[in-house]
Amino acid sequence: MRRFLALILMLGLFGGVAFWFLTGPSRLPAETFAGLSGDAAAGEAVFWAGGCASCHSAEAAEGDARLVLSGGRRFPSDFGTFLAPNITPDPDQGIGSWSLADFGNAVMRGVSPAGAHYYPAFPYTTYAKAEPQDIADLWAYMQALPADPTPSLAHEVGFPFSIRRSVGGWKLLFFSNDYVLENAATPEIERGRYLAEALGHCGECHTPRGILGQLQTDRWLTGAPNPTGRGNIPNITPAELDWSDLDLISYFKTGFTPEFDVAGGHMAEVVQNLARLPDSDLAAITAYLRAVPAAE
Repeated sequence: MRRFLALILMLGLFGGVAFWFLTGPSRLPAETFAGLSGDAAAGEAVFWAGGCASCHSAEAAEGDARLVLSGGRRFPSDFGTFLAPNITPDPDQGIGSWSLADFGNAVMRGVSPAGAHYYPAFPYTTYAKAEPQDIADLWAYMQALPADPTPSLAHEVGFPFSIRRSVGGWKLLFFSNDYVLENAATPEIERGRYLAEALGHCGECHTPRGILGQLQTDRWLTGAPNPTGRGNIPNITPAELDWSDLDLISYFKTGFTPEFDVAGGHMAEVVQNLARLPDSDLAAITAYLRAVPAAE
């Protein structure tokens, strides 16, 4: 009996050590940002393509107020409510004391400077595909934005999801930097894929999720329940998105649909971001949506 208990204890200890090792943070190679110098002007385009203001500015912020990324917005989910943090250049309450490497590991690996996992409500699983130069440019732009001393609020997530280390296990199962659309047939589609899958994270809203919150990439962009509980986010594959190219580009710039409706909810802010991109990028996103496999 004692031997049996000792064996159980040893197995439990071994399992705990293995879990701790396997779920540890995985950072970017040290040389990822070596020699890179960020260009703030180029970073502004990355900022709008990445939708940073849509999550981190104050609710209903307009104009220059959208550049104050003090956080506080609430994002409900099946696992609790996540609150966007302060990511202004404030050195105490924001990220002003971070380095470019700290920022890159947060954005592309979901790891804090202290080595804690971020919840994937922060779409680092998308940003993982971004080019390091774009991240360096974004960092240069964000350092010039207004600082704000508003403290970040804690997420409202209960046990067991409150155990941050378990996010490392989630990453082992679901974190991948592979593109969903494997073959981009033209440079325009390739650019659209980068904007939609690496920066714009369209799939985070338009793709259904599994029981552990992972994106069901085999049903890519086929629509999903609205996390707020109000309605559904639409299917934007060619199976249901039958707008013309001009209709789509116009929608990205103005928010007006061919049926004379207007974008509402979170999509209204997405349109504010897309409207700042050049027409060539909007055409590239359109070409990408045409290339995505049609699915009901």
